[in-house]
Amino acid sequence: MRRIRYIDVSIALVKRIFHLRFMVAGWSRKSRVMDKIIKKTLFEHDGTYFIPSNSSVKNISSQTITMNYDVSKPDMIVMPSDIIKSVLNKAEDIVIMNKCLCRNSTECNDYPRDLGCIFLGKTTKKISRKHCREVTSAEAIEHIDKCNDAGLIHIMGRNRMDSVWMGVRPEDELLTICNCCPCCCLWRVYPNLSDTIQNDFYKLPGVSIELDIDECVGCGKCEEVCFAKCISIENSKAKIDEDVCIGCGQCSNNCPTNAIKLIYNKENVESVFEKIDSLVKI
Repeated sequence: MRRIRYIDVSIALVKRIFHLRFMVAGWSRKSRVMDKIIKKTLFEHDGTYFIPSNSSVKNISSQTITMNYDVSKPDMIVMPSDIIKSVLNKAEDIVIMNKCLCRNSTECNDYPRDLGCIFLGKTTKKISRKHCREVTSAEAIEHIDKCNDAGLIHIMGRNRMDSVWMGVRPEDELLTICNCCPCCCLWRVYPNLSDTIQNDFYKLPGVSIELDIDECVGCGKCEEVCFAKCISIENSKAKIDEDVCIGCGQCSNNCPTNAIKLIYNKENVESVFEKIDSLVKI
């Protein structure tokens, strides 16, 4: 008799209930009891950074950019994805999932389904190789470059939910790097989550958004793709709530007139590494 793996059941279940993700996330706002249950079950001890794709960056702080720079050194980091590459260079255990669970669940036709999540840490040894492959740091970095070329944003950090659906432990030895599209990603539920859960998601230091009102045509594309739902169209112009923005960069990446620009000023890079190190042992 063929052995049924926990992860196989989880993937099948996720596909069946994925369309309910916004409703389930909303429960955390409607009920304190549900908020505590969802937090405890899926988000306890989490900490996650939104990292915009390189293509969304329209302006970088003035600095000398050296070709063939060493991304393992924080002072040589130039683009947001270099932070991820620096983390990958330090990791010994890395796997890449064969499919993106989100895009596969929605049968996405706009972004590649085979650009799956990357997982780092000793806990990756317990993930079924039926659904992932072991890779080197160089291969993982190449995967990140492909995701950047496809216009995907990255979400990196400790994510208890991944330990739960894959049935692997310990959670503090598993680092998640999601590669997310604006249409299917699970984390489009971010605005629906309670404040206590949202507090465990971080905007990358140095990321800001600039809007040129004169160039804006009020098409609404930015409002459509925004992960945080912090953009609205008022009087035929985009309006951005900077207090809510989490710097995903999808507005900058998808604006047809370049009216919205994501600015990246490299600052406090060390704080990102320190936070990741405090959350996960890789």
